Amino acid sequence: MTRALRTVVLLGSFVGVAHAQSLDGPARLETDFRIVPNITYVTASGYEAKLDLYVRRSASVPQPTVIFIHGGGWTGGTKEGRTLAIQPYLAMGLNVVNVEYRLAKIALAPAAVEDCRCALRWVIGHAKEYGIDVRKLVVAGDSAGGHLALTTAFLPSSAGLDRECPGADDLQVAAVVNWYGITDVNELLDGANMRAYAVAWLGSLPNREEVARRVSPLTYVRAGLPPVLTIHGDADPTVPYAQAQRLQRALNDVAVANELLTIPGGKHGADCCNLEQRANAYKTIQTFLRKHGVLTPAASSSQP
Repeated sequence: MTRALRTVVLLGSFVGVAHAQSLDGPARLETDFRIVPNITYVTASGYEAKLDLYVRRSASVPQPTVIFIHGGGWTGGTKEGRTLAIQPYLAMGLNVVNVEYRLAKIALAPAAVEDCRCALRWVIGHAKEYGIDVRKLVVAGDSAGGHLALTTAFLPSSAGLDRECPGADDLQVAAVVNWYGITDVNELLDGANMRAYAVAWLGSLPNREEVARRVSPLTYVRAGLPPVLTIHGDADPTVPYAQAQRLQRALNDVAVANELLTIPGGKHGADCCNLEQRANAYKTIQTFLRKHGVLTPAASSSQP
């Protein structure tokens, strides 16, 4: 086990101490789940993109599973840096696949989108080996990871972004959990809403506006998409809250099931929510996943 993953276990074991809570929950996670770290799921641009698996030790049937994608503006962040963020999903009874991808310093857009599609295809292809229920796959992420969760779920094969790991069929998931993700990349390249991280991800590509359109979730909104839950603070300085509202309106227009949980005064990242708001967000996620058949009460006996 790597040092980073040992740290996760220790943090999980002691998270209850700071709040004088029972240690039963963290102990149950360590008992119920095994970690399979640093599996290479695709090699591109000379880079081995890896994922970590957190899977039930003794499941007798395939399990619902979250593919979690870290944020960082496509220019930074690591899967190890978001190991605390995946623990509530484990507590809900879900397997977790924690994914890294090519950052801008390795490859510009659309590389990150291609990688996350490859991660989904890898999970589907290895589902039987790791006890994963392909009918109950959820894609989740925060910030740039929220954007990548949306593109991973929304892209049709006709978009031409599956060529790093081609397959015969369109990839499908059961639901998306989008924490303050970007929905319109073009809006962040110029003007009042320009963001340096988006400019860095597109770099000096001669067709950067076209690439930005191809990697924007709003481009692919259509009937038949999986249910989407978006969580976004209305004071977010990093990803405009209006992008979450635009996504909701677009999904409503084509009758795709979706919810927008607005965090009043919420900003970005760790500042998106206070403790009460964050706990409520995870309860909302759990209810959302139950509503759409990913979780059942029996599979969610451990509360986040």
